[in-house]
Amino acid sequence: MATRNLNKVMLIGNLTRDPEVRYTPQGSAVASFVVATNREWKVDGELKQVADFHNVVAWNKLAEICGQLLTKGIKVYVEGRLQTRNWDDAQGTRRYKTETVIEDLIILSPKRDSAPSRQEQEEKPTDDVDLDDSTFDDINLDDLDLDGDVSESEESAKEDKEEVAEAEKEEDEEDKDKKEDK
Repeated sequence: MATRNLNKVMLIGNLTRDPEVRYTPQGSAVASFVVATNREWKVDGELKQVADFHNVVAWNKLAEICGQLLTKGIKVYVEGRLQTRNWDDAQGTRRYKTETVIEDLIILSPKRDSAPSRQEQEEKPTDDVDLDDSTFDDINLDDLDLDGDVSESEESAKEDKEEVAEAEKEEDEEDKDKKEDK
């Protein structure tokens, strides 16, 4: 008997910071950022609110697009899957991190109502998109070749996970060294 499984995440929220784009030793782009979502409910007529923060990761061409177009405060729709990674930190403690690995992104902020893009802040033109002459609505991610750099193999995905885990392990070691220096 076949079993059915589903691992699907859809979020609408605001970026809490600019995306951080890094590159693996193999040259794959990795963007990471946090999306905040809000919940509201009433208890005895009093409005309660809470914010949840979701770690989001994009790979390859989508990661580069995130780095170019997204800035703190922009409202986005992201769609992907949950992934939990684990690694041992510098003290030998097993660490876990659950992230949403996205495959699709839609910018929901109105044109120019959002914070200026990183390129506009630095006043540096980009080769891919001229943000001065276009709006976010002019860019359709469906028209972009997002699969061009994406590896379909499980082995490549495993290598990517290991590279990110190794990078975080190095960051933990650097943090430990900084604390010891103090």
